[in-house]
Amino acid sequence: MAHTATPGNASMEGSAASRAWSLVQSLGLFWVLVALCAVAIYLSPSFLQVGNLMNVGRQIALFGIVSIGMTFVILTRGIDLSVGSIVGVVAVSSAMLLSSGTPIPVVIVLALVMGAVFGALNGAGVVFFRMPPFIMTLGTLVMGRGIAMTIANGEPQNLGDATDAFYFLGGGFLLGVPVPIWIFAGVALIAFVVLRSTAFGRQVYAVGSNAEAAHLAGIKVGAVLMSVYVISGILASLTALITISRLTVGEPTAGTNLELEAIAIVVIGGTSLFGGEGTIIGTVIGAAIIAVIANILNLLGISPFTQQIVKGAIIIAAVMFEVYRHRQRV
Repeated sequence: MAHTATPGNASMEGSAASRAWSLVQSLGLFWVLVALCAVAIYLSPSFLQVGNLMNVGRQIALFGIVSIGMTFVILTRGIDLSVGSIVGVVAVSSAMLLSSGTPIPVVIVLALVMGAVFGALNGAGVVFFRMPPFIMTLGTLVMGRGIAMTIANGEPQNLGDATDAFYFLGGGFLLGVPVPIWIFAGVALIAFVVLRSTAFGRQVYAVGSNAEAAHLAGIKVGAVLMSVYVISGILASLTALITISRLTVGEPTAGTNLELEAIAIVVIGGTSLFGGEGTIIGTVIGAAIIAVIANILNLLGISPFTQQIVKGAIIIAAVMFEVYRHRQRV
């Protein structure tokens, strides 16, 4: 008997094809990264110095961790503008807890819970009140910045006696490699497995591709949306912990514009702003590309103000390309 393709089978095959194409794009991005590294070596031989490579690795880790959370959100056709402010709130809160003598493990757990609460707040606004993700997370961004400034009275917060013990998380080394890189590798591996090999990962892609069809297929769309915002909040908190560990201070302005960096990384990495398409591999390479570009500009002595212009142009170019690509498919 001839095999008849059902709508469900067609949808699954289309989703598989989309992920395969995203993987091909990711591999293409790898050669872009290689070319950028070659340019960096040509322009500044000091790019290959061990200390500089370690700094690039740490930068990739900080950009990458929060960008992985953003990837989950954007795959569902959402956006999370609040990640930078979550970093600020968690940074000052954790610093104040550490300076008051709270045990480090307790501070880490409380920080991750704080991130999850912010994520759940975003998810609740999107799921239960049907608020556009852009508006909901923009409101959380503004609110988070206000909270960070209020509890810290606008001033940096020291870690107190915990400074040395807590430094390992962001400034330490394990087997000669900075600890943040190990953390990023672990987060990326878990995210890769979740999206590629679990029912939840398939549901994330399905919701991003067509939320109504996903609902009709029995997927709890609201639960999936709530989960991705919680994941994004938790990973933003992890970024905050690494940041204050490395800098040994909690700044209420920590994470400023980090949401823009994360969105740029995710889009450059091949994740579609229209949902349902993208890979963790692409995001990892996107984080490396952004970090290498930033490092090249630093090595060349380009002013921070000019660097902002370059980064803004990269974001615009990436989004324009994604919009063009989407129109070509429609």
